[in-house]
Amino acid sequence: MTNEEYLVFKAGIDKEMKEMYANTLALFAKTDEEFKETRTFINETDEQIKKISEHLDRTDEQMKRTDATLERMGLSLGSVTNNNGSITEEYFFNAMTEKPMLGGVKYDKVERNIKGNFSKVRDEFDIVLYNGDAIALIECKSKAHENDLVKLIEKKASNFKELFPYYKDYKIYLGLASFCFYDSLEEMAKLNGVAVLKQKGDVLVIEADNLKVY
Repeated sequence: MTNEEYLVFKAGIDKEMKEMYANTLALFAKTDEEFKETRTFINETDEQIKKISEHLDRTDEQMKRTDATLERMGLSLGSVTNNNGSITEEYFFNAMTEKPMLGGVKYDKVERNIKGNFSKVRDEFDIVLYNGDAIALIECKSKAHENDLVKLIEKKASNFKELFPYYKDYKIYLGLASFCFYDSLEEMAKLNGVAVLKQKGDVLVIEADNLKVY
């Protein structure tokens, strides 16, 4: 290789090295920028997590204050619900005690909160009316729903007979009592021969023209 060829060769190598170096610097610069963006994203995420955590802490603190307030008042969400149920039962129990009739059938005795527990069957009956050959089971709900009616029809009568076999040969009638009915629920109850008991003003209204024996 002549001196002139060597110089040409060396110049080519130097050019390639410079280009590689420049590309490497550009790659490092790009990578560094990506790292900066990643660090920024992580910092923003950390800030968001911190804000969410602070919000949860404030929510938890507010719930604790609310619970403390309810406790000072002698209340809880569960007790409020139970209280509404007790008021509903009290109203309909008093009304039925004053006039113990359902669907033209007169009853001799009215009881409430009758509980039974035998084998695998456990149930409670809000209001029970008795006479010599018939039983009326009244389920009380502050706001009645379709599932309440289904449970009454499918379980209450059979459970009562199993828990209290003395009455297994009695005719059993069913009633759903509530301060709040919707039209389709009333219609469903009537179609299934279940009495509808509701409050209208200060008067108890009973719709029981088509009672079915269960």
